[in-house]
Amino acid sequence: MKKANSFIILFISLSALAQYEYDVSKDYPYGRPNPEAPKQITDYESMIGECNCKSSTKKQDGSWSEEVHMIWRWKYILNGMAVQDETLKVDNGHSGSIRQFIADSSKWYVHWFSSKTPSTKFFVWKGNKKDDKIVLYKEQKAPDGIDGFYRLTFYDMSETGYKWIGEWTDKTESVVFPTWKINCKREKT
Repeated sequence: MKKANSFIILFISLSALAQYEYDVSKDYPYGRPNPEAPKQITDYESMIGECNCKSSTKKQDGSWSEEVHMIWRWKYILNGMAVQDETLKVDNGHSGSIRQFIADSSKWYVHWFSSKTPSTKFFVWKGNKKDDKIVLYKEQKAPDGIDGFYRLTFYDMSETGYKWIGEWTDKTESVVFPTWKINCKREKT
């Protein structure tokens, strides 16, 4: 009877592990894309892992601030059905996102949160991969009240790293004002 119970416990344990085979594990520290997820789950594939990055924001005088070192870490979550990222900055301005592709709208929805600005509501960006860039938008007025978007773009994505830029744009995207940029180099995969 003891042998049968041990077998049942082992079977249940193995079944539970197989159920979450795409989650973060010893063999896959950043998880894996679930083949049952929308194919867009691999849009962030070249970013999965960890990069050393330099972040800079635009100052009031139009010049760029001194670069801040940060680690940007990415992984598949929810058993490979979504993507999570987190930034760890030396200035303690940590942040993160949960990224889910919703097939009904054919868009990524990115829910952002930050240690410096805790909130009961997450900011949400929406967008897609276009050619070799991932472009996301959130409606945002300019300081002078003009309607527009805050646009986030990932580009130059490869196995060695990627770049990111945050820009305010008008509704037609003919006026573009960059406010934040990040350059990342791959350290771990």
